[in-house]
Amino acid sequence: MADARKFPHHLIREIFEQPEALRRTIDARVSLADGLVRLDDIHISREELRAVRRINIVASGTSRHAGMTGQFMMQELAAVPVDVDYASEFENRDPMIGRGELSIFITQSGETADTNAAQHEARQKGSRTIAITNVEGSTIAREADGFIYTHAGPEISIASTKAFTAQMACLFLFALYLGEIKEKVSTALAQHYIAELLALPRKTETILAAADRVERLAELYYRVDDFMFLGRAIHYPVAMDGALKLKEVSYIHAEGYPTGEAKHGPNALIDFRLPLVVIATRDSKDAGSVMRYEKNVGNMEGFKKQGATVIALATEGDAIVPKLADHTIFIPEAPELLSPILEIVPLQLFAYYAAAKRGLDVDRPRNLVKAVTLE
Repeated sequence: MADARKFPHHLIREIFEQPEALRRTIDARVSLADGLVRLDDIHISREELRAVRRINIVASGTSRHAGMTGQFMMQELAAVPVDVDYASEFENRDPMIGRGELSIFITQSGETADTNAAQHEARQKGSRTIAITNVEGSTIAREADGFIYTHAGPEISIASTKAFTAQMACLFLFALYLGEIKEKVSTALAQHYIAELLALPRKTETILAAADRVERLAELYYRVDDFMFLGRAIHYPVAMDGALKLKEVSYIHAEGYPTGEAKHGPNALIDFRLPLVVIATRDSKDAGSVMRYEKNVGNMEGFKKQGATVIALATEGDAIVPKLADHTIFIPEAPELLSPILEIVPLQLFAYYAAAKRGLDVDRPRNLVKAVTLE
């Protein structure tokens, strides 16, 4: 799809390259026939992984948002507690980690200074480490006990897009892999998830095919000064990254917040001047997802009574959310643990189109660099 179009900026090209990046990251690592995940570059024995009692995920920026989704994936599929840290704050809290634990470090470049320093800290304390990175042979991968390359391809624009969705795919692959090792995931469940993984590129193409609708939405809102992005559970990191993308490339102030926390302070800001982006998708086969969806519907009813403008992400076929929202972007249905990979795509598009319409350098936002090599 990317090759068939002419793109004015690297950022929009890289957004459209995500289906192929996901294929490269996923396809060679899974077997639908036997329901197995193969991660050959993790040089930690199955016995040692089976005994892991806690996982620490450490990253910065967009990579940390990927790690936050990984927390939900691993806790559900491998039944192991997971902590997520900012790389820059990891050593400041003197992390109480050690043997019997696993630390996962995520960095697009593999050269992020605070993430590399955090890995040194973890290794000194006796933790085994795994690196997730987009750059083969990078420092983070060389010094880890194992690595998972994202295979997203070169990412030139400073704002990370295809590396982010590939990172989330890698985290899900590892969660499924660990769940199989710990015998928490049956063959039938693994086959179900692998089939859904393999369907992600096609579903992403469906979202990209409707990019013109997101562009029209950006035309309406690119002059707005503030946004709030809201999501529950695994969708909260998507809200965080949607807000980050908008502020990075368009210089529009945006905050990502847990939907349920809006009443604990931010509710005072909500009126007609503050557009809300609410992630209100649902996995109809998951009772927890349906419950969260119902809460989101109730929240949107409250926001509308306060005069808010609501832009909602909803699952295809939903007839309730479009009646409450001013604008609805539809997402193909997917298991809740995989839906963040789809949900972020229209938010990336919105950030790009808003920045382009403001006449900004979307590939090189001011004061930012691709790899933060100084702490």
